[in-house]
Amino acid sequence: MSDVGTQSNPLRVAIIGSGPSGFYTVSNLLKQTGLVVEMDMFDRLPTPYGLVRAGVAPDHQKDKSVTRAYEKSANTEGFRFFGNVEYGTHIHMADLEKHYHQVMFTTGSPFDRNLGVPGENLGGSHSATEFVAWYNGHPDFADRTFDLSQENVVVVGIGNVAMDVARILCKTVEELKVTDIADHALEALGQSKVKNVYILGRRGPAQAAFTPPEIKEMGEFAEADVNIIPAEAALDPHSQAALDEAQDKNALKNVETVSAYAERENQGKARQLHIRFLVSPTELLGEAGQVSAVKLVQNELVLDDRGQLKAVATEREEVIPAGLVFRSVGYRGQPLPDVPFNESWGTIANEAGRVVDANGDQVVGLYTAGWIKRGPSGVIGTNKTCAQETVAQMMADLEAGRTFAPEAPSADAALAMINSRQPDFVSFADWKKIDDAEVALGTASDRPRVKFTQVAKMLEVARD
Repeated sequence: MSDVGTQSNPLRVAIIGSGPSGFYTVSNLLKQTGLVVEMDMFDRLPTPYGLVRAGVAPDHQKDKSVTRAYEKSANTEGFRFFGNVEYGTHIHMADLEKHYHQVMFTTGSPFDRNLGVPGENLGGSHSATEFVAWYNGHPDFADRTFDLSQENVVVVGIGNVAMDVARILCKTVEELKVTDIADHALEALGQSKVKNVYILGRRGPAQAAFTPPEIKEMGEFAEADVNIIPAEAALDPHSQAALDEAQDKNALKNVETVSAYAERENQGKARQLHIRFLVSPTELLGEAGQVSAVKLVQNELVLDDRGQLKAVATEREEVIPAGLVFRSVGYRGQPLPDVPFNESWGTIANEAGRVVDANGDQVVGLYTAGWIKRGPSGVIGTNKTCAQETVAQMMADLEAGRTFAPEAPSADAALAMINSRQPDFVSFADWKKIDDAEVALGTASDRPRVKFTQVAKMLEVARD
């Protein structure tokens, strides 16, 4: 290994993005024997933890406990957090090259993919990301409004995010008020007139992207029944054969739970959740510029030339009345200045975490991890092995001397640069003030926390 990474010349790493993959980058770097490393983490929001704070459902508090490990990493010597600092606005690639040997991008996939059907832009048609960020109190979405006076809501997609959206819509205020859901969302959901929620899956139960805990939860509502059409719960021969061969435990559990729901007697509860399989939206119908119904086509599963099961449209169609639609059919990353991007995949162009240019050649000094590296797949823990893979590439390149050659590789020089660009940055100690204040407000109302949803308020608390 070169002298970079020693006590006299620490490896300087900038991490852009403070979600799980960013913090798993930190923990993996800290595990490197004999490596002296200084890490500066940047996030455009004053708060760390990315989707753990703004994406994990408020009624899934256990999933948020991973932040304890992240906080432990943040309290390690050599780590600094710079919140309220945005790459491309306050700091730029030239700055990173001047002060760091390596740069890791862990910015996630913040945008929903489109359905690509007529009527998608009608009023009342939204991305699931908007709704999730709204009820989680993300500052960019706190002022959004959703017409919860509608009785019928359609959620297109059948992954965990779609299940989260449907679950929040189906739960009572009593079930939600013990969570850290944003106050504005709790108030709006308290006035909800929603009676029917439809989840639409393009393929069958064996191919569903939700996890066994997510589908199991759907049968535990206080005031909502689960409805599944028995014929849609039944597996076609190809799916059954694939399931028997693969013995995928999660898929087996999902199929068992779906089958049980299909046989369950409806209790006549105030809300009805309808989970549909083998259907695809072909058009959003509207009246006066507002969505009023979703036109569907029923699908069949067939084997393609590669032996893969593919959903193929039949001639059977139906229409579901709906005044509110959420799409959750995949996510894509946002291109970043001076970072090669694969438009087709919606990810940073990379090989095993090393950023590559249009010719496939490595861009020395640049790396990526998380959804912006591999696309929106896996759960929180998946980012741990993802970051581990990239850190291994970073260490190999360090050994080979393939790093930036920064002019001013010192913590003080980087701090001076950041202060000159964004003096209103939020340190990790500042974030802890925000954190403590939110938890204190939550304790007063028997909730995990009450979130601040405006950046100005967060900064006010941080400076108090």
